[in-house]
Amino acid sequence: MHHRPAAPPPRPRAPRAAALLAAVLGVCSALLPVLVAARWRPLLTLDGGVSRTTHRWAVHDRGVTHVFRVLTDWVWDPLTMRLLCAAAAVWLVVRWAAWWTAVWLAATCALAALVQQAVKAAVGRPRPVWTDPVDSARFAAFPSGHAMTATVVCGLLLWLLRRFGAGRVVWRAAVATALLSVAGAGVTRVWLGVHWPSDVLGGWLLGALLVALAVLVYEWPRDGRDGSPRHRPG
Repeated sequence: MHHRPAAPPPRPRAPRAAALLAAVLGVCSALLPVLVAARWRPLLTLDGGVSRTTHRWAVHDRGVTHVFRVLTDWVWDPLTMRLLCAAAAVWLVVRWAAWWTAVWLAATCALAALVQQAVKAAVGRPRPVWTDPVDSARFAAFPSGHAMTATVVCGLLLWLLRRFGAGRVVWRAAVATALLSVAGAGVTRVWLGVHWPSDVLGGWLLGALLVALAVLVYEWPRDGRDGSPRHRPG
């Protein structure tokens, strides 16, 4: 009696979803800097209108502006985010002996910093200039380093929490904190007049793209990988 060969096991949904997301984000992340570099008029008009409005608010409401400067300089600063990433990597090693996962996390954050600087140099977009500035920043404008770094770090940490089976309360609190941080890191930069809105959008898109690609790399079949809930060290 002949038996039909067993059907191949279905591919995990997570890599498929990450691949689809990466494709969509890749198209958007490539299109936006082209429009910025080409000085596409509708984009520049929208950027200018939003920036002039928020700058008037920032000059008028100094209390909110001061709070936003503290948040952008100390809470959502790229250095603070990278230190949070480093702390998570240390926790992975100390708590789970998950060396591969820790290296993956740190390498992704380092790659994000390199990509950010490379795109800034390639696009070379000037920052907004005001006669009455409320803050200042260096280097080129596109993409926003604050928005991109917050997206990468928060996205990676959320994915790790989900993979390691965080409880419902922890997960909801983490999602709320991540959303607030990613949104706040971008909004404060526009309010303070050091970035155009499309700089922030570019940072969010590039950051999300890197997270999706990093998940694809992590989920790629590999024997003996640590840090997975299915293969946690004893």
